[in-house]
Amino acid sequence: MTTPTPRDIVAHLDKYIVGQADAKRAVAIALRNRWRRQQASEDIRAEIMPNNIILMGPTGVGKTEIARRLADLAGAPFVKVEASKFTEVGYVGRDVESMVRDLVDIAVQMVKGEQGRRVRAQAERQVTERLLDLLVGPETAAVGFGDASPDPEPAPSTRDKFRDKLAAGKLDAREVELELPQSHYPTVEIFTPQGMEEIGSSFQEMLSGMMPKRTRRRKVTVADARRHLLAEEVEKLVNMDEVISDAIERVQEAGIIFIDEIDKIVGGDGGHGPDVSREGVQRDILPVVEGATVSTKYGMVKTDHVLFVAAGAFHGTSPSDLIPELQGRFPIRVELDSLSAEDFERILTEPKSALIKQYQALMKSEGLTLEFDPKAIAEIARLAAEVNTAQENIGARRLHTVMTTLLEDILFEPPARKKVKVSATMVRKRLSSIVEDTDLSRYIL
Repeated sequence: MTTPTPRDIVAHLDKYIVGQADAKRAVAIALRNRWRRQQASEDIRAEIMPNNIILMGPTGVGKTEIARRLADLAGAPFVKVEASKFTEVGYVGRDVESMVRDLVDIAVQMVKGEQGRRVRAQAERQVTERLLDLLVGPETAAVGFGDASPDPEPAPSTRDKFRDKLAAGKLDAREVELELPQSHYPTVEIFTPQGMEEIGSSFQEMLSGMMPKRTRRRKVTVADARRHLLAEEVEKLVNMDEVISDAIERVQEAGIIFIDEIDKIVGGDGGHGPDVSREGVQRDILPVVEGATVSTKYGMVKTDHVLFVAAGAFHGTSPSDLIPELQGRFPIRVELDSLSAEDFERILTEPKSALIKQYQALMKSEGLTLEFDPKAIAEIARLAAEVNTAQENIGARRLHTVMTTLLEDILFEPPARKKVKVSATMVRKRLSSIVEDTDLSRYIL
């Protein structure tokens, strides 16, 4: 496991997220510490625990985006879960350990994909030979009994010619007959108090293993046959024992679980109604965060060194309202700043996938060049900040509603001319009346 320096991590996050320097520094240090732990001596490595983080701030300021981009940078197994999906056993909801099972599933697919890419060249060679068998017959025919001589082989020159045509894609439209599997098994749901999803999926796999493999001979094009055969050959070449072993190790050493909306499981003052289960959810999450051994269909997985990043708006509550044991497992707390008009202006233009760049790419597909005057961008940012102040503050997500409303006519029917320049006057003409009418802006923006 190799990890960039904290400064490099922050620089990477800056490409996608505006501001929030404190949060970026915290997650960068936490990620780098995982690499540092790997370099430590074995006698102390097991004792070094990850610094779990709570990100606090209103919606739309970048909490989820920071965690998602961090996982991409680390190349680590990453899963995002909603805390409100979990309830204590006996209530309607998912078992909290399912977050670890989901993480293992993602890690298995990640490692399987990596190993598949390594064997792809070999698989493609084998697919070419199988396609040639379908097109011109096998390279050697079966030998009969007694003195019977084998059937004559296709001329080597014919096979080589077809191989060249295959490589050039000249035979992609030709049809061949192929045995394709039919995997239509009945869906079985198992309802148990704990681990419902895990038992259900295991039972489903057991049924599919017991039932005979059904195939059907179908005519498909060479291009489709290549896709099916490539998946088969890659599956044969991938060593699943190695995949599972590597995936479990990655989860235990580098896995990241992002628990969103953690403030939703903080009980209110009343303690009645739906609030009665909230503290139970916290107590169920606690052992997983503390370090537990979770049973998955791939084996036992320890969560001692999994990094947990929690996030929540904490409107009317605070992390100190969590149960003390859970608070202790999230030693690092970072408050994210609310976004201003200046931040919105930067969000519209600076990130690698800025909103304006997205709309320009969308309209380019229609042959239309969309340009934005700098004053128009400033006006969009100002109006978005104004609506956030007057209505519910939804952060940068407000820019999506403002931009969609602004460009609605162009998106519905692009003008005949090849170039449209959005000016500040156009922005005010389209949006000012909506922003000023409180009732109207509440429904539209």
